[in-house]
Amino acid sequence: MRFLSVLFLTILLTISVFAQSNGKVKPLAENFAATSLDGTTFDLAALKGKVVVVSFWTTRCAICAAEVPKLNKLADNYKNKDVVFLGLTTDNEAQVKDFLRRKPFNFILLPDSFGILLKYAGKDRNGNVNMGFPTHYLINQKGEIELKTDGFDKASLLYSSINRLLLSD
Repeated sequence: MRFLSVLFLTILLTISVFAQSNGKVKPLAENFAATSLDGTTFDLAALKGKVVVVSFWTTRCAICAAEVPKLNKLADNYKNKDVVFLGLTTDNEAQVKDFLRRKPFNFILLPDSFGILLKYAGKDRNGNVNMGFPTHYLINQKGEIELKTDGFDKASLLYSSINRLLLSD
């Protein structure tokens, strides 16, 4: 009888864990290191234990520029919490600084990030880089990609997903 009880509990716990993960294995985020506008080097692996929002954007993207105020509010919501907001762009430092004079962006900005974009971008059937702007990756405390989303007005989705990760920690 005791054996059956242990077996039953084991099966029940296995089903519960499987249901919580939806049976999906989350991919690990590709590591990178990049230098911010203020000269600080950020290494994604060193941010393990924190929730990290990685946003790919460009100064030439009207949707990206329109979304900046909502993203700034999002980042302000998590000040002094274990959440890091990184804005990666293929634009150079001068282009980013010119953009910031017109539209402040409260993320840690990492210019000249084309090599990192290549690590994260999909490819079309011809092998060409395929990434829309803006594209956001939400990386959980274990360094796994929790969410990938692109297009306009994703701040509320990011907000609810960040909250869920912070509560599960």
